[in-house]
Amino acid sequence: MREQGPGPEKIAKIWINGSPFEATTDMSVAAALMRHDNMQTRQSVSGQPRFAVCGMGVCQECRVRINGHPHKLACQEYCRSGMVINTETTGLGV
Repeated sequence: MREQGPGPEKIAKIWINGSPFEATTDMSVAAALMRHDNMQTRQSVSGQPRFAVCGMGVCQECRVRINGHPHKLACQEYCRSGMVINTETTGLGV
């Protein structure tokens, strides 16, 4: 039996650092970033790349800007159509 993909109601068309990406509404923003091959959400004060560590909102390493709102935790937000996600790699800051 062939596994079917998500139905059209579950597709979330989002933007990651200006690139369109198709996620699902049951996918966290952190998971969408990983599938988009974006493994950096911000930089440490010493310039080291950072990404989600705990996946439950404790470590705060996955902070991104979502729809212009800074310091959103990518592991705690589900993807929604029209969502615009910016990581610190774009120079916009988080």
